[in-house]
Amino acid sequence: MAKRDYYEVLGVERGADDAELKKAYRRLAMKYHPDRNPDDKAAEEKFKEANEAYEVLSDANKRAAYDQYGHAGVDPQMGGAGAGFAGGASFSDIFGDVFSDFFGGARGGQRGGPQRGSDLRYTLELSLEEAVRGTTVTIRVPTLANCKTCGGSGAKKGSSPTTCSTCGGIGQVRMQQGFFSVQQTCPRCHGSGKMITDPCGDCHGQGRVEEHKTLSVKVPAGVDTGDRIRLAGEGEAGAQGGPSGDLYVVVNVREHDIFQRDGRDLYCEVPISFADAALGGELEVPTLDGRVKLKIPEGTQTGKLFRLRGKGVTPVRGGSAGDLMCRVVVETPVKLDKHQRELLEEFRRSLQSDSSHSPRASGWFEGMKRFFDDL
Repeated sequence: MAKRDYYEVLGVERGADDAELKKAYRRLAMKYHPDRNPDDKAAEEKFKEANEAYEVLSDANKRAAYDQYGHAGVDPQMGGAGAGFAGGASFSDIFGDVFSDFFGGARGGQRGGPQRGSDLRYTLELSLEEAVRGTTVTIRVPTLANCKTCGGSGAKKGSSPTTCSTCGGIGQVRMQQGFFSVQQTCPRCHGSGKMITDPCGDCHGQGRVEEHKTLSVKVPAGVDTGDRIRLAGEGEAGAQGGPSGDLYVVVNVREHDIFQRDGRDLYCEVPISFADAALGGELEVPTLDGRVKLKIPEGTQTGKLFRLRGKGVTPVRGGSAGDLMCRVVVETPVKLDKHQRELLEEFRRSLQSDSSHSPRASGWFEGMKRFFDDL
């Protein structure tokens, strides 16, 4: 019986890359695996057919021979460049490679040896002033550091680790049941490939100990919440003599009593009296650089924004400073005495005959009147 085209078996185009091949094969392997289809000869044949196709197309040399000569190019009985499934690599090799991300590591890959330490994160609380101007702070970070007694080997001074007899130093063992074969981390050495028969008394064979590290962090001017400062090599020490990870200092700017920040601009609310809003005047308003004078024109309404250019924040990545936006809030007087109430009553009566003093109110009442007239 003539063999089907390998590309047709996997359901891919002839130009498919390795990722597409692996995805297609994994789908078919899951679908037709004998464990999922007991006593189903047809499924078993499709499973073997998919294995054979993937074994050839996943190998660059065999695929080139197959693309040029077809099945004859990979059939050893016909002088082909490589063997097919029946005479070549076992299914456990193929299946282990495809599912390596599920069952730990690449096919035949050595899990032992130096491993990079984990990165660490530290949240740094800053005031708005510190974030805008920049500062230098000292932080204390819990971490894992190489054991000074054993130098990170985990073995007692004067001794050294030995090769694991279970995995032969590879760090993984292979388990096979029927057609199904997977690699797992060696249960004896836990993937290191080595055994410590005489562990260090300080780190108990781990090679690393818990300690607190004190660091000085220079915070550049203009940082904002969410910005990260990377301190290379200040994370956890690596296992088996591997390099240390990095420490990421994440900035969190505390809320300010007066200012709110939006990018490079600052916002604040400035309460003014009813009289200052009506008659105009001059007020002192705060900035991060000190107090400045703000001129209030007569007839100022609540919500009016006044821009103080260059009184905002210079961004950490450069550029011009932002602005300070002052939002005016007219404050209604409270706890009036008798004389003040009489003055306001007289003032109110003086306004009732002339709506031009309150253009927004008169316009609103006119709009409301038209609304009800239209009902």
